Amino acid sequence: MLAYIVRRLLFVIPTLFAIMVINFAVIQATPGGPVEQIIAELRGTAVGATAKIGGGGGDVGGGARGDASRGTRGLEPRIIEQIRIQFGFDKPPLERFERMMRQYLTFDFGRSYTHDRPVVELIEEKLPVSISLGLWTTFLSYLISIPLGIRKAVKDGSRFDVATSAAIIVGYSIPSFLFAILLVVLFAGGSYWSLFPLRGLVSEDWAKLDLLHRVLDYLWHITLPITALTIGSFATLTILTKNSFLEEIGKHYVVTARAKGLSERRVLYGHVFRNAMLLVIAGFPAAFVSILFTGALLVEVIFSLDGLGLLGYEAAINRDYPIMFSTLYVFTLVGLLLKLLSDLTYTLVDPRIDFGTRGT
Repeated sequence: MLAYIVRRLLFVIPTLFAIMVINFAVIQATPGGPVEQIIAELRGTAVGATAKIGGGGGDVGGGARGDASRGTRGLEPRIIEQIRIQFGFDKPPLERFERMMRQYLTFDFGRSYTHDRPVVELIEEKLPVSISLGLWTTFLSYLISIPLGIRKAVKDGSRFDVATSAAIIVGYSIPSFLFAILLVVLFAGGSYWSLFPLRGLVSEDWAKLDLLHRVLDYLWHITLPITALTIGSFATLTILTKNSFLEEIGKHYVVTARAKGLSERRVLYGHVFRNAMLLVIAGFPAAFVSILFTGALLVEVIFSLDGLGLLGYEAAINRDYPIMFSTLYVFTLVGLLLKLLSDLTYTLVDPRIDFGTRGT
């Protein structure tokens, strides 16, 4: 097992490097960049999120086409060259990439162009919001999906199974952000009741509250966004749980256990549960990453939750390459490590599985 873990950890290095190379190359071919954004501001033609871009300077987190051929008319070449030097685009792409990767090895992500702050500080500031959304949504999804999937497997083909399947399909087919809008309209002062807050993770006076009221205030704020994310996230997990149980229920060891006179509950939870839950439980890390990094962007925007999703979106709009590439680096690294954790979880759920006898 130790040899397998070492091999997988070593495999992380070329995988992460290849992903960074591909994305760096794609950015090279993408029109626009920090230089063009600054030029647009100087010429008064910047629109949308680009209005925030100022001169942070600092280390260059990525590469873009260094030429500022678009939108440079009316500016002195000296000013354009100063902007290119400020953002590091006077260097060839290969040198910029090499410098970026050397910095990233020590988790030095430079400074944000738009915020003029270290990227590490921004990630640390936004991370609690995204972790709150990811953990609560994943926890509630599993809390609902596992018992519901087991019940559907036991009642396969019944009215309960059909009715819950219809509800699951409806929930799965409607995006989380539409549920978020509906919840705002109904419960956040939209058109009906004003029972929950619409902005932020906690109240402005949260630091002044005692521990109990801090917890209650936090739960009050996350109720609607977590509800919106959970409704659309447990459908696949429920179906996976049901199918896993149906597959295990039909196997010979279940027939043998029933023939020995064991109760249905003992058969279901004493024998079937561990085998059926193998894929479901081992998939927890991947499910958490999916919700944490991809599922909450629009929900963060709707509820004014300043998390990593919103930060990444603004960085892409503003061509803030230090944030774009550093978050890609961190997310990819975390994803690869959690994939290894998923494999190790298999061995915890079922000790019969030994990845040490397998190749990478």
